[in-house]
Amino acid sequence: MIVDLLDEYHLSGLFIGVCTFLIIGLFHPIVVKAEYYWGTKCWWIFLILGICGVIASLYTDSILLSSLLGVFAFSSFWTIKEVYEQEERVKKGWFPKNPKRKYKF
Repeated sequence: MIVDLLDEYHLSGLFIGVCTFLIIGLFHPIVVKAEYYWGTKCWWIFLILGICGVIASLYTDSILLSSLLGVFAFSSFWTIKEVYEQEERVKKGWFPKNPKRKYKF
């Protein structure tokens, strides 16, 4: 199994680091697209994803998988803040507005 291989060569920490980098990197375009199509109304989706990630992390025996689920969960929570900040970036003109949506500003 991959976990045994990572443990044998002491690569678990590096693997978690690379996966953390990829998870956080994946959330950036998700924030941009979510705000573009749904605005800040989608924050609750990330709340549910975060809560599910926390619960899954607590019920997982594997340290490796539990760590990655925890990273996913708290990246989801952080995304709630980022969606609101993305709205501000759109307001400043740093990102395009969706012409099919009505904006508060």
